[in-house]
Amino acid sequence: MSRRRYELTDFEWSIIEPLLPNKPRGVPRVDDRRVLNGIYWRLRTGSPWADIPERYGPATTCYNRFVRWRKQGVWDRIFAAISAAYDGDLQMIDSSSIRVHQHGANAKKGPDASPGSSADARCVGRSRGGLTTKIHALVDANGLPVGLKLTPGQAHDGRAAEDMLGVIGKGQILLADRAYDSDALRQRLADQGGWACIRPLAHRKSKPAFSTFLYRYRNLVERFFNKLKHFRAIATRFEKHAENYLALVKLAAIKIWMRFYESVT
Repeated sequence: MSRRRYELTDFEWSIIEPLLPNKPRGVPRVDDRRVLNGIYWRLRTGSPWADIPERYGPATTCYNRFVRWRKQGVWDRIFAAISAAYDGDLQMIDSSSIRVHQHGANAKKGPDASPGSSADARCVGRSRGGLTTKIHALVDANGLPVGLKLTPGQAHDGRAAEDMLGVIGKGQILLADRAYDSDALRQRLADQGGWACIRPLAHRKSKPAFSTFLYRYRNLVERFFNKLKHFRAIATRFEKHAENYLALVKLAAIKIWMRFYESVT
């Protein structure tokens, strides 16, 4: 049977297969590639987990393995391994607000609810667009994701970026818009040996150095968000828990990286 739309190519499978957990001896399980194809089908279409076609195995198997491997850190390790060859000379940071569907907004609240139940922990906030989650992304000179995180929709971009800048080192440049303009952020990058090419706020009395030529490349992070939102389960958040939603974002990012590798091979 020919490969169906959304499924992993042989090249993509050759990358991801060695990074998956080994199968326990004596414990048969549904084929990993089949299950991953089901997870990617759901990720791309945005359909409910229960609607995953039978050709990918039981829908409960796809969901349970997705959650189990998320808890084991499998998706984090795969993303880290695949993005390790990033081009760090020029990096860009930005965020994008995602509408939270009513199914994703009705998780239990209160002290007795499950982990991730409070509004902040679920990364659900209220902004001009209603209930939203904000995806923050750091991308490299090819527009490929290096760092990803979630915050509630009303979170300030500059403050949210503080724990995403550790990968920027000596001689590297960060491009960002006015939302990231602060003396503290600029000083941190300088201490790491990097340089902040950030559009200064209009009210600044003393304007820091800024290159309009380099700033033109900031559109690469916007292009990344456009690619990310081709995955309908990302473009609208249906997941109740932030951990599951961020895992889906990373799975989409892994797919984007693998497409890049395939295109240059």
